[in-house]
Amino acid sequence: MRAPDAGAPGAQHDVARDHPEHAAILLAAGASTRLGHAKQLVEIDGEPLLRRVARALLATAPRELVIVLGHDADRMRDALMGLPLRTIVADDHASGLSASLRAGVAALDPHCAGALIALTDQPALDATHLLVLCDAWRAAPEHAVASAYADVLGVPALLPRAWFAEIAKLHGDVGARELLRAREGDVVAIAAPALERDLDTPTDLR
Repeated sequence: MRAPDAGAPGAQHDVARDHPEHAAILLAAGASTRLGHAKQLVEIDGEPLLRRVARALLATAPRELVIVLGHDADRMRDALMGLPLRTIVADDHASGLSASLRAGVAALDPHCAGALIALTDQPALDATHLLVLCDAWRAAPEHAVASAYADVLGVPALLPRAWFAEIAKLHGDVGARELLRAREGDVVAIAAPALERDLDTPTDLR
C-alpha cells in the first residue's frame, strides 16, 4: 500500500519511517573457553577488541549502544571506560548465545527501528563495513541487512524491530545467524570476506 503524499490533506510526514534510527548491541558475555582467556581483551594495535568494536559501532551514530556482558564483567567494563554506552549483564549467558542476544534486544530503547548486532571475535571488523550495513538498511528498513562470508549470512547484521519478537523466542546456543538463514528472503547481503576470520582458538590468535 502506498503511503499518503506528505502534502495531501490530513497526511502526516512519518519521520521515523523516512529516517529510521538504529541501536547497536555488542555481545561480549562469553568466557572464551576455547581460547583460554578473554578474547574480548585481546589487543590489536594496543587496544582491546572489545573497545575497538565498541568504537566502530559508535561511529555509526546509533541511538544507543548496549554492551551485553557476563563472564568477568568488571574487567570488561574497565576496558570500555569513557565510551558513551550502556552495559548490562546477562546472568544466564552460559546457557548459550541466545541468552545474550535476548537480553540485548530486551534492553533497547523502544524507539529504535532496528538493532545492529556485532560480536567481539572478528578482528577485521571496522566502522566502514558497519556504515555500509546501516546505509543499506535505511534504504529498505523493513528488511534485515547482514554480512556475507564463508557462504553464510552472519553478523554484524542489522535486524528490523519486526524481528525482535522472534529473537525473544530463541533458546540455547543460537544467535542471529540462524534467524538470518531462516528468513533469507528478507535479508540484504553485504559481502565481507575478511570477516570469515574469527578469533576462537590459540591457532586463530597466532
